[in-house]
Amino acid sequence: MARKKANYPLLEGLEITALAAEGKAMGHWNDVVVFVPMTVPGDVVDVQIRCKRRRYMEGFVVRYVRKSAQRAEPFCEHFGVCGGCKWQILPYAQQLKYKQQQVADQLSRIGHLELPEIMPILGSEKTRYYRNKLEFTFSNRRWILPEEDIDALSETDRLGLGFHISNFFDKVLDIKECHLQPEPSNAIRMFIREYAVEKGLSFFDLREQTGFLRNMIIRTSSTGETMLIVVFAYEDKEKRTALLEAVGKRFKEITSLHYVINGKRNDSIADLECVRYAGEECIYERMENLKFRIGPKSFYQTNSEQAYRLYSTVREFAGLKGDEIVYDLYTGTGTIALFLSGKAKKVIGIEYVKEAIEDARINARDNGVENCFFYTGDMKDMLTEEFIGQNGRPDLTVLDPPRAGIHPDVAKVLIEAAPRKIVYVSCNPATQARDLALLSEKYHITKVQPVDMFPHTHHVENVAALEWKD
Repeated sequence: MARKKANYPLLEGLEITALAAEGKAMGHWNDVVVFVPMTVPGDVVDVQIRCKRRRYMEGFVVRYVRKSAQRAEPFCEHFGVCGGCKWQILPYAQQLKYKQQQVADQLSRIGHLELPEIMPILGSEKTRYYRNKLEFTFSNRRWILPEEDIDALSETDRLGLGFHISNFFDKVLDIKECHLQPEPSNAIRMFIREYAVEKGLSFFDLREQTGFLRNMIIRTSSTGETMLIVVFAYEDKEKRTALLEAVGKRFKEITSLHYVINGKRNDSIADLECVRYAGEECIYERMENLKFRIGPKSFYQTNSEQAYRLYSTVREFAGLKGDEIVYDLYTGTGTIALFLSGKAKKVIGIEYVKEAIEDARINARDNGVENCFFYTGDMKDMLTEEFIGQNGRPDLTVLDPPRAGIHPDVAKVLIEAAPRKIVYVSCNPATQARDLALLSEKYHITKVQPVDMFPHTHHVENVAALEWKD
């Protein structure tokens, strides 16, 4: 028997009063929280409920009764369909205000932490074209817009090259212009799309796992270099070579051209070979007197200018005098480690991704840095008494983990290592709050500095300084 379709209500005149977690906006209806996307505080809207739970409801706007004075006009034609840049409708000053509040709320409510006064958030001078890396997906079943007649679309019209639609793993929004990455990003993407359509190259089918063209990654740098990585689902040397030759001939700006053959059922290329087709093996970023090698798989902060402000905050919080031993956990390609090396006696970088450590060692060599030493391994297994005995007990430990934060075992061995200071860099204040609570047994928080790395999104980076309790 078919499940009976729920008859969800239409709420008229709902006032949006606040922004909630994950960038959602919310109001209250008869003491029940209602989450409504694409709204800002001060909007009054009619909302069609699509999901109803005991403590909350979710819905979408069917009519704007009154628009908020805080609202800004979105600058991107894909706003409302594309899952990115959802805060375009908020003036940037308001975005910073809410991000600052988000950090304060999560540290206090989740971590129940005693906090110093939180420093004013460091906003990004660039609010568009600030990213140095974007990944696009080919799809033979692009997202069909409401105003389009699907029956009138040809097979070619149904092709897409762009970003995944939220909650639909097999649907991709065809992107005409993205305001996140500087040129030649848009031009390269559109050229490859047009070339593929003209030559009849098949776009990937995410459900059936068929098709030739799968993904493409564009990396740009502040030094003016551009890297392109094209991911094919299988090898067809003739077609692959023709495409790479065409794009390389058209865009002399591409200084590093690679391809990957990915026949797996997932899009990750971390375990696959990236083959250099033309140009250099890598591109470079510069930060003060340092240059950082960026290969096809390298991690580097995607907002280069804000990365400098972030690392400068880490260095300021570290307060190094020159005789300290520093442990940089989750060191990645060694960017923070190298940035601190000029102020420290010795820096030990630890990272579980082997390729990243190889890049870190090359970065140290190319920059003539001799007091940085890098190791591959799991953090909780590396910080043994034997390891500390060989490398020295840390005076300062820097943490820059993934969004999931640190494992409780890492917090335990960190306390056992007992550095006088910890500087914790986080891209997720919620997990940071949880981790700081674990460390609060032995450490107190002395400084907190939010940094906005991703304008027009709800994401915020946060740096916290901790000192050992005497």
